Amino acid sequence: MTTFSRRTFLQASVLGAAPLLAAGSTPAGAAESAPAGQPAGTPPPRPAATPDKSAELRWLDGVPGLSQGVTLGVPWPQGKVAKGQAFVLSSPGGAGAAGIAVQSWPLAYWPDGTLKWSAHALLTGAGMSETLTLAPAGGKSAAGLGPGSGPAVRVQESANEVSVDTGVVSCQVPKRGAHLIRSITRAGRVIASNGKLVALSDDQPDGSAGATRQTAFESDIRTVTVEQRGPVRAVVKIDGMHRNGQRAWLPFSVRLYFYAGAESVRIMHTFVFDGDEHKEFIRGVGLRVSVPMRDQPHDRHVRFAGEDQGLWAEAVRGLTGLRRDPGAAFRSAQVAGLACPPLDTMAPNVRKLMHLIPAWGDYTLSQLSADGFQIRKRTKPGHGWIDAAWGRRAPGAGYIGGASGGVAFGLRDFWQRHPTQLDIRKAHTDDAEVTLWMWSPDAQAMDMRFYHDGMGMETHADELDGLEITYEDYEKGYGSPHGVARSSEITLWALAATPSREAMTRLAQAVQSPPQLVAQPAHYLACNVFGGMWSLPDRSHPAKAVIEDELDRRFDYYRGQVEQHHWYGFWNYGDVMHTYDADRHVWRYDVGGYAWDNSELSPDLWLWYSFLRTGRADIFRLAEAMVRHTSEVDIYHLGRFAGLGTRHNVQHWGCSAKQVRISAAVYRRFYYYLTADERIGDIMHELLDADAKLADVDPVRKRAAPLDKSLYPARASFGTDWGSLAGNWLTEWERGGKPLYKSKLLTGMRDIAAMPHGFFSAERAGYQPKDGHLANMAGDKVQASHLNAVFGAVEVFAELISVTGDKAFERAWVQYCTLYNASREEQTRALGMPHGGTNALRVGHSRLTAYAAWRTGNAELARRAWREFHERPAPLVRPVELRGPAVLNPVQEVDWISTNDTAQWGLAAIQNLALIGDHIPAK
Repeated sequence: MTTFSRRTFLQASVLGAAPLLAAGSTPAGAAESAPAGQPAGTPPPRPAATPDKSAELRWLDGVPGLSQGVTLGVPWPQGKVAKGQAFVLSSPGGAGAAGIAVQSWPLAYWPDGTLKWSAHALLTGAGMSETLTLAPAGGKSAAGLGPGSGPAVRVQESANEVSVDTGVVSCQVPKRGAHLIRSITRAGRVIASNGKLVALSDDQPDGSAGATRQTAFESDIRTVTVEQRGPVRAVVKIDGMHRNGQRAWLPFSVRLYFYAGAESVRIMHTFVFDGDEHKEFIRGVGLRVSVPMRDQPHDRHVRFAGEDQGLWAEAVRGLTGLRRDPGAAFRSAQVAGLACPPLDTMAPNVRKLMHLIPAWGDYTLSQLSADGFQIRKRTKPGHGWIDAAWGRRAPGAGYIGGASGGVAFGLRDFWQRHPTQLDIRKAHTDDAEVTLWMWSPDAQAMDMRFYHDGMGMETHADELDGLEITYEDYEKGYGSPHGVARSSEITLWALAATPSREAMTRLAQAVQSPPQLVAQPAHYLACNVFGGMWSLPDRSHPAKAVIEDELDRRFDYYRGQVEQHHWYGFWNYGDVMHTYDADRHVWRYDVGGYAWDNSELSPDLWLWYSFLRTGRADIFRLAEAMVRHTSEVDIYHLGRFAGLGTRHNVQHWGCSAKQVRISAAVYRRFYYYLTADERIGDIMHELLDADAKLADVDPVRKRAAPLDKSLYPARASFGTDWGSLAGNWLTEWERGGKPLYKSKLLTGMRDIAAMPHGFFSAERAGYQPKDGHLANMAGDKVQASHLNAVFGAVEVFAELISVTGDKAFERAWVQYCTLYNASREEQTRALGMPHGGTNALRVGHSRLTAYAAWRTGNAELARRAWREFHERPAPLVRPVELRGPAVLNPVQEVDWISTNDTAQWGLAAIQNLALIGDHIPAK
């Protein structure tokens, strides 16, 4: 057998991970010898360019333009950083060269107990350099505060409220009632108060006959938890319901984030739909705060940010454009947002008539589509609205206050998640009111009902016929939105004065693209995280350059498709479509299972591995939007299907296939570890007991005979089901969670390895949710499915082999990887019969062959993997522009494109380059 040449990788060897089991031991129940047909051996050495004990960080979108809190996650090689280690952060050549205050805490651990991922919080500031350096400090720190100067966050908690002081602003959070924020003060003055959630619901959809009854709800707090207490970052979590009298619904979870020295509060808002979609139609969901107005009406300022750093800026009582001139000093000060000179210096003929100038109290910016917003205003209720301005895409930021201070506010992804709205009310009174609407009440009410009536599908056979014609897996009662969720990011700034026009545009930019620090791609790679089966871009060989260029083109094409086909909207933004319709020149948005993709065949993984290896900001932002969407909208968070996700459909919750392959943590953990995002962490915890649903919602109930539950409570396929559960449990294990999930994980690994034909016996296994045992239901037969390896199993199993050192599991997996794409003759020699899997997704499965080649050092297997990758040559992405009557709007078309093929080709390209790049053919 020919073996690989020794070479240096900028990548840690997966064998370098210390096993959880004793060296040289075999897990109980595992076979000692390699399965038939599987060559024994160990991978050749892959020395790593191991990072020193520091990480160079860089700003994802460039150095921030204003002071704002930032949190990130950083990986460390196994055995290098001890548990409880303190860190120092410096900004070479910048204002923070001597050290920046940083708060640190653990996110995940290696099996030997050393730190795998750490989280770090800091406040950005003027003068920071383009790169920062993070390194372990000398010794440990219980507080987690590295060297640096500046104020610390202080948290005080009583039986009735939590108080947080950043050193600039102080916020009081009640523990009961409607108000999430009692007040935000600055220098002893209340800047904002009475912050609460609001919701509106109609009892019928728009256009229905008869009078519509609308009900208003407001937040009702159930629990308040202080999750972090500083010194740099404090986090307060508020859970509750929206209530009107006895009716409580729409559970919410809100986190308030505070950073030392910051004048802002970041708010992560989540709600879950738990209503009856046939009777309850959400009209509006928002956050409302009051703002004291201390200045005279002519010194009160309203701001709405527009596109391309544009700004709509007016005063409550305008002094410009009057018939009589108050004076240039007054006009210029008001336009600039500054306090006007004393009134006794104003022209007397204007001063005595100022009370006759209308004071405008109410303002609205509504973004009802991705391509248009409107600003309107009125003096007060009971009087008509005046159209004030129009624009295309508002960044979702505004300000209300006066020369002596006020509140700037912003809602992220404002135009992308239309319909949205910003309201300012009663600005002419002593207390103005701001509402940030995540769903605009000016838009049609949400209609979440299933999009068709079953179309005559009364029997199981009818349902299968529907799958045959539209690719839709329909089952009555399954297309329900009950339990889906959405999260939104809001920021409030308590300002000491009206911001300048330039400062307001910087705030708007921070709303749309919050500052984010990331490590360099080489650091992620050298730390051997996320399976280690990727490499940095390499164009040193012509064939490699072709693949690298195509990887770039495919991402660029999808990024452009988001815009050209308007994959926007409250429930849609972040997802992509499944398959293109070359006849209509649109994606198949209305054809059953070909519409929204819902993580089918792992586009999430394609994007995240693409980011890790390139560090591209545009890839990160698209992947970020996708994880926000798929983690909330495509997963059930309560009710009958809690913990399960929904297969691809015209509606995100429409398909009757409710499965763990869609909800899997393998798609969430990248973002969690890169950003330390608590909401994503919550969701991954929600998934830990999703295996209990397999007994109630059998994933193969339509394609297999009924399960004899006297033998097994449930059944699971090793990839689409158990592999997804394994990713959930692996993540919980490395996060330091309950031992039960580690036990379930190792139990399943032992059971698969002990089956007669390993994974070929586990295509459909009996499953016991209470302890994680898998049972052979195939007997001596073998089975394989083209879907089992394409929902994160390849990546999860690589990590399992790395961190456990389980040789029996490894042999079983390498056998499957070797034989899946092998000829029928090779399958028969190894297994006694062909495995029966289809040739579908053969290119995607070439990465399994590559993995087997890498683990065994078999160069001929590596060459076979490249032949499999190239034997069905993927057309190059070469968009053709279409204009005129064939299309509604000009589009760049690739008529053969599908997300299935794109994601699997992308993962195969990335992993093959990393694992067997030395064996790439010349052509």
